[in-house]
Amino acid sequence: MKRLLPGLLAVLLLALLAGRAVLPGYVDRQMNVVAPTGLVAVSEEARRLHDALFVADLHDDLLLWDRDPLERAAHGHTDVPRLIEGNVALQVFSAVTKTPRGLNYERNDADSDMVTPLVIVQGWPLRTWTSLAERALYQAERLHAAAARAPDRLVVIETRDDLSRYLARRARTPAMTAGLLAIEGLHALDGDIATLQRLYDAGYRMMGLTHFFDNEVAGSAHGVARGGLTALGRDVVRRMEALGILVDLAHASPQTVDEVLAMATRPVVVSHTGVQATCPGPRNLTDDQLRRIAATGGLVGIGFWDGAVCEIGPRSTARALRHAADVAGVRHVALGSDYDGATTVPFDAADLVQMTQALLDEGFTPDEVRAIMGGNVLRLLQATLPASSVRESPPSPMSYPPE
Repeated sequence: MKRLLPGLLAVLLLALLAGRAVLPGYVDRQMNVVAPTGLVAVSEEARRLHDALFVADLHDDLLLWDRDPLERAAHGHTDVPRLIEGNVALQVFSAVTKTPRGLNYERNDADSDMVTPLVIVQGWPLRTWTSLAERALYQAERLHAAAARAPDRLVVIETRDDLSRYLARRARTPAMTAGLLAIEGLHALDGDIATLQRLYDAGYRMMGLTHFFDNEVAGSAHGVARGGLTALGRDVVRRMEALGILVDLAHASPQTVDEVLAMATRPVVVSHTGVQATCPGPRNLTDDQLRRIAATGGLVGIGFWDGAVCEIGPRSTARALRHAADVAGVRHVALGSDYDGATTVPFDAADLVQMTQALLDEGFTPDEVRAIMGGNVLRLLQATLPASSVRESPPSPMSYPPE
């Protein structure tokens, strides 16, 4: 047996290395699919308009996957080259830290985690294997490292000063993009509100309270209890507002939505969702919710995948945006693709001109298209990001008033 042990260990090592080389890419290809469904013919008018836009998208899970953000991949939905090709000026990159086994829209408990094996096989640091907070911190490190390697192509935005400097640079050099860090579910706090400051210091400026299961902060639309804010959750929301972190209600239960909106003193976002009127579903927003989110001065990002719009295609997303704009006001809607979020979408980031054309076809004016495709996100960030650091006075309540 002792003579066999080195051979067995060698076989296990080879198997691990083979898995590291093959499995992450295979899983990524299976889960992040582009299915060119319902695409529209793009006019020269739409291309000219698109090239002049500030395009922003509120949700992308690229940092979870074993891809170099700076290199163009043959699969998935985004990377810096495709963002630049699609004229995306700002992409919100969200950290995923845990997903349950048997993931579904109806009911998930918190007792399993499919991100752990992905973390291990992708070779993430040992500290990320058992800590959700460390997974979020590592994903922030990945984005910052990419920006440090290519400062002429990628900038990370944390403050209003960062954003102003970036806008001035991009006016001179359009072939660049920016990232803003977000978190998908505050189970990433590991149950400790002190972790919020660590995540803020790492650059996170938008945080979703829940993902696909109830956690220590709040109830999820896909959870078991589907309750509201916990005592910890109320403290977290207050602290987020004080720091200047946007509260994201994507995936939140109806009770959580109600309770956050009742206590919010600053704009609230729903980064990636749909609307009940065009696609009924457990996480899509009612007209009443749309109006109340708009009343905070916030934004609703409409997605590209079937759970958001039922039938994928740019026209379906444009129809949902039309309804949301009619109900909440055109100043309160945006793109929330859910790129690289284990979704099937009709086009990747390089072909976002599809949405510009679909919005024009839906009857939006060029000025309204400018707002929806990114102008609204830009205005919100200019009003709500911390000026330069947490040591300065936090933004005042309702510093970004609704219409």
